[in-house]
Amino acid sequence: MSDASSNPASEPSMPWQDLVTYSETHDLLAKRLYVVFSEPTNGLRPVLENLDPHVAHQTELEKNGIMFGAGPFASDDEQQWNGEGMFIYRAGSLKEARKIAESDPMHSSGARSFRIRSWLLNEGTYSFRLYYSGGKPEIV
Repeated sequence: MSDASSNPASEPSMPWQDLVTYSETHDLLAKRLYVVFSEPTNGLRPVLENLDPHVAHQTELEKNGIMFGAGPFASDDEQQWNGEGMFIYRAGSLKEARKIAESDPMHSSGARSFRIRSWLLNEGTYSFRLYYSGGKPEIV
């Protein structure tokens, strides 16, 4: 971390790799992932026209272990879907994540544009139950 004491008016900064190292050395998960924010470029119609190929593409990424998570965003008032979504990829680099995002029919068709951010999954929990019999359990 840069020392702000030499220039008290400036904010401290931290190189990304320093934060990665901090996470790795402080018992945090430090799982490197890439988050793709995807937004319509010309309204909802082109998005809807590409929805089926997009979902097929996402499903293939999921089957291949690339897709960590994905889904749409609601409007601020939770009344509409305006065509925005977010995807989280397992990729070896930003360049690789960009190549994956570019192959999405939403992006290759021009229906949506995207931006990618590197993300460290550090905290949280995940659990599941596996039922071998008895049908679908009641959700409590």
